[in-house]
Amino acid sequence: MTGKRQSGNPVAVSDLATGILDPVMRKRAGLSVELVQCWGDIVGERLALSTRPEKLAWPRRRHEDDPFEPATLVIACEGAAALRLQHETGEVIARVNAFLGFAAVGRIKILQKPVAQPQVRRRPSARPLTGSESAHIDALVAGVDDEELRQSLQKLGASILGRRK
Repeated sequence: MTGKRQSGNPVAVSDLATGILDPVMRKRAGLSVELVQCWGDIVGERLALSTRPEKLAWPRRRHEDDPFEPATLVIACEGAAALRLQHETGEVIARVNAFLGFAAVGRIKILQKPVAQPQVRRRPSARPLTGSESAHIDALVAGVDDEELRQSLQKLGASILGRRK
């Protein structure tokens, strides 16, 4: 949340909460709210159900001139998933570093403990489109020369119209 809020403009509660929680989480656990919120996208739904990031433990630097050393990502993990997580450690490190935008994590420490299951919300399935709706989408994307882009836009249009009652 950067800048001042203009009066009358609505602000999402999640943006307000992130603005408040992010500095606290960075100070106490070295994590950002985005890393916790996007954990399922980073490690995949299967691992996300039984793991969660706990903290980033940065090595102490004795002097400012000391070279950068990556942090250790501490991950809470259900006992049954610990072996899978250990097997996929390299992949998780690569994905977390890609998410953060630099080589922040060098290793993972696994803490075996119960992990609260996140509430996974399933999106309602889209209804089938009528012939006129499909024709309307086709007409809208007819001018797009790139075949892959046109197909992606058709899928997007179908998903948007399919969610409307």
